[in-house]
Amino acid sequence: MRDEEEATDGPPDPGLRPERSPGFGDAPAGLDDIEVDRDVTIGEASPAELAASDTDPVADDETAELLDALAGDEAVERRRAALALAEREGSERVRRALQAAATGDDDAEVRQFAVEALGKVGGAVAAETALALTDDPEPWVRAEALVTLDRLDRGEHEAAIADALDDDHHAVRRNALVSLFKLRGEDALPALVDAAADPSERVREWAAHLLGGVADERADETLADLVDDDSRIVRETAANARTVDAGSFRRQFSGTLDESDRTLPGEDELNRTPNL
Repeated sequence: MRDEEEATDGPPDPGLRPERSPGFGDAPAGLDDIEVDRDVTIGEASPAELAASDTDPVADDETAELLDALAGDEAVERRRAALALAEREGSERVRRALQAAATGDDDAEVRQFAVEALGKVGGAVAAETALALTDDPEPWVRAEALVTLDRLDRGEHEAAIADALDDDHHAVRRNALVSLFKLRGEDALPALVDAAADPSERVREWAAHLLGGVADERADETLADLVDDDSRIVRETAANARTVDAGSFRRQFSGTLDESDRTLPGEDELNRTPNL
């Protein structure tokens, strides 16, 4: 049986294609023939920071302990507490604490994790906070704010989501595009056609993927153009999109934006990017 959420998995992550790795297909005679790029940056994240999304260490903590950690001095512990609170009962105290973290913490990942948690516990405070964070200076916070709005009620927040199509970061534009397609279906065609000319390869890829759900001549014309895109992953996605049944695609492409909807090279499953 086909997974009802299969279509939400989206096009494959181009960063996972081995043939795109430097040196793929080369046959060096020895180590001396292997060129190493000295400009590669491996990042400065500590093991603790990279493990901040692991909530197992606090799984048995009381809600009061998590609230204390959320207001503590250690950013890593605040991040973990925010995520863990998403799985607890959404009391008013929890919502207000997450709101304070989402809007006032000086660590961008704490703000991001807190608005994600608010999307899961719900309530008027969640929507109010997510709307405010669509103007956050950190793009990954803005991207997560859109996910929260989508989760809470994408129809009610359609205007804010549509405005995000003009954001200066590809992840925000991509999340807005997916949410609007889930809301509007074939009526999202104008936005999809515009996104097909986006400067970001990833946004164009998703535009191609979503155009497969639109049975319209303009959609097919746009896909035909994308088959000649400069990006191989966009070309392949466009070619695949021309082979699917639009109605079946739309029926399966529904529900809340989830973790698999928005991964990019360098992200983990929850729309988070290490500082690499």
